[in-house]
Amino acid sequence: MINIRTLGLALALSTLGATAFAQQPLTRAEVVAETRAAEAAGCIPHGDLDIAPCNGGADEHPAAEVKSTLTRAQVTADLVKAEAAGDVEIGDSGETLAEEDPAHYPHPAPAPVLTRAQVRAEIAQAIRDGDMPVGDEGHTEAEMFPQKYAAQRVRDGESAYASN
Repeated sequence: MINIRTLGLALALSTLGATAFAQQPLTRAEVVAETRAAEAAGCIPHGDLDIAPCNGGADEHPAAEVKSTLTRAQVTADLVKAEAAGDVEIGDSGETLAEEDPAHYPHPAPAPVLTRAQVRAEIAQAIRDGDMPVGDEGHTEAEMFPQKYAAQRVRDGESAYASN
């Protein structure tokens, strides 16, 4: 099976003509030096997908360029904490240990619960201020008719509407 890159190289070489290569053959040392320079630059493709950093492949390794500020002991301690909390991803699914087996890991504290009266008061406030979505587009009355609700918002202490 012929590689697309090889085919492209062959076409480019045929347009240049074989005479250019017959005039100046490279020495073994020059070929080795060019190969090492290409390896250092990350331009040697690898794998079935012919991926290399030079050709914009997704197989770049930016983590190799970053220097960590953490010591080995700090990284180990962070890993131990993450494992204890179940925050370590397992397998290819992207699930954490806590998601896979929630019975063995502490559950987060439940969100504060509002009373029925508090919810009703918040809804009444939202209706009064025009903050309830209307229709299929999800726009609020205050967005569609800001002047209609500006006076109420000023009375509620929202200074952004005081100048309207």
